[in-house]
Amino acid sequence: MNFPSFFTELKRRNVYKVAVAYVIVGWLVMQIAATIVPALHLSDAITSAVVLLVILGFPIALILAWAFELTPEGIKRTEAAEGAAAQASKNRAWIYVVIVAGAISVSLFFLGRYTAPTKLSGSANATVKSIAVLPFENLSEDKANAYFADGIQEEILTRLAKIADLKVISRTSTQRYQSKPGNLSEIAKQLGVANILEGSVQKAGDSVRVSVNLIRADSDSHLWADTYDRKLTDIFAVESEIAKAIAEQLQAKLTGREQQALAVKPTNNSEAYDAYLRGLAFEAHFRPGNVVPNSQKAAGFYERAVQLDPAFALAWGRLARAESLLYFNGVTAAREAATRALKVAQELQPNSPETILAQGFYQYWVLRDYELAKATFLLVRNVLPGSSDVPAALAAIARRQGRWDGSIDYWEQALALDPRNSRWLAFWAQTYSILRQFAAALKMYDRALEIEPNDPDLIAAKAGIHQAEGDLEQAGKLLAAVDAHTASSGAFGVKIAQLRFERNFGEAIRLLQARAAQFQFSSEFDEGVNYLRLAMVQRLAGDTAGARIIAEQARNTLEPLCKNQPDNASFAAALSDAYATLGDTSSALKEAERAIMLRPSAKDRVYGPAMEENLALFQMMVGENSRAISALTRLLETPYISDLYESQTPVTPALLRLDPIWDPLRADPAFQKLCEEKQQ
Repeated sequence: MNFPSFFTELKRRNVYKVAVAYVIVGWLVMQIAATIVPALHLSDAITSAVVLLVILGFPIALILAWAFELTPEGIKRTEAAEGAAAQASKNRAWIYVVIVAGAISVSLFFLGRYTAPTKLSGSANATVKSIAVLPFENLSEDKANAYFADGIQEEILTRLAKIADLKVISRTSTQRYQSKPGNLSEIAKQLGVANILEGSVQKAGDSVRVSVNLIRADSDSHLWADTYDRKLTDIFAVESEIAKAIAEQLQAKLTGREQQALAVKPTNNSEAYDAYLRGLAFEAHFRPGNVVPNSQKAAGFYERAVQLDPAFALAWGRLARAESLLYFNGVTAAREAATRALKVAQELQPNSPETILAQGFYQYWVLRDYELAKATFLLVRNVLPGSSDVPAALAAIARRQGRWDGSIDYWEQALALDPRNSRWLAFWAQTYSILRQFAAALKMYDRALEIEPNDPDLIAAKAGIHQAEGDLEQAGKLLAAVDAHTASSGAFGVKIAQLRFERNFGEAIRLLQARAAQFQFSSEFDEGVNYLRLAMVQRLAGDTAGARIIAEQARNTLEPLCKNQPDNASFAAALSDAYATLGDTSSALKEAERAIMLRPSAKDRVYGPAMEENLALFQMMVGENSRAISALTRLLETPYISDLYESQTPVTPALLRLDPIWDPLRADPAFQKLCEEKQQ
């Protein structure tokens, strides 16, 4: 071989220049990949693949440079292009770009082809670093220890949720599955994850055996498994070791802060921890109809935990959340307990994510300071990236502030972490309902009902939308099973509204009287509301004397609540209705105006307008029809949740047409126009 001639040929064919250009461009591509991949939390395999394929592309570029030449007629093989050398020399600068671009395009094709396994074929959103922790099987001889297995699952999941490099599905979604289901690939697809952790717990005395198995769902391949035999006092170390092992298997990067968070041991008292786990078990089964009783039971166990270990900051934080939720749901005495628990948690561990989370819920549920709560939840989101509670709270706050699109965005984020959470789906549906986007709301409720097909609150919410659209027949079918013993106060309220719209006052009175006599109300406020419903229907039925007797019972129930919780607008509005039925117009007006002052629409865009609706009802009852009609005109254009209809919808023309409560306005042409507007 004539080497001088060979190197001359390399130079003539621009192979040297292409090599230099390729090295420069390839180096830039690798630098970009090294910067962007970590920033977007993508797999490290992508960076490695970019480097490998840029290297593999180098000989491709040299071969292309040797074999082809750019001419005025296009790209040709070098031999065919020799006759046009003079003209081609003017264009040779472009060949470097074309050849390098061609080589990199080939490399990128292979990059897309061979890095595809970082996504599951069954789910576009299931990255390799994603996991769902299924319920742990309780192998203890004492089946009452199921709460302990649930608690271990929850604690491992909580630790994993603190790792920003992992996508972790919340427990609300995973608890709906069996401990060791056979259809892992289908479950992974439903949850949008690549990996499943199965486990079992066996507790005997002070000894615990925890077995875990990490599985790649699409191939049903076992990535890692281990069994831990420890004393109960060492259970925190087991939870930390399992979380670290999972992170290592999924190649998740841990920051120093995250490593410290995984190693935290919240208490040295095994009895306190046992009480804490029992509290978690009740929290895991919250439903709209049982929030108060379950919160009370959870709070009782958390109180027991902190009595056994006063330094148990995690339990103090959970206690603060439970008591705050009770206060939010009308349990007046819970405010003091929530304030005390949060104060202790902040003294013990002010920077703990759980303490900050409890602070956010206290600001939202107790102080009702939405802007302050928003700032707290945005802060804690950075240290609890896997918690669906945080975007859900931000979604609820965005609604209160009238940022409807922002609320929907946050519901999407919450459901990405908790895709089988029927509560989040219901709140998302409710948001559409508030906006009178009823078709979209019904679709979301149907998604929730696929998860919980017999949930009375979800069924009643659907019925409420049909009522708002004027379809009483469909609403009645959905509400057929609701009776005086239905646990959900909300579902029962929608049933009473249905009977009111049908003007079936006798059946409504029968149900309300039976509930008052036999039902165990979850709070005094719920009992007072039942009296108000009964008084309203009796008045509509023409029994004015009977309505006054029941309204007096409502007043006697509600007055102490208003005294103990003077900043609660719902209490003030309800008391206003009781006074109005009793004929005490001055007291009724005072409470109705106080309710508006406590919850102005500008501050609370979801429930604030309902206070204006309550005032419109009072204005109609005292003969100020034009003012009432003016208020209803505004409300028909306002997104909010009406207190009159119990159905999570705002007022609509159909509801104005159907509801006998507005009969005193029916002869007014302005009211008739409201009933006819916007009919399709």
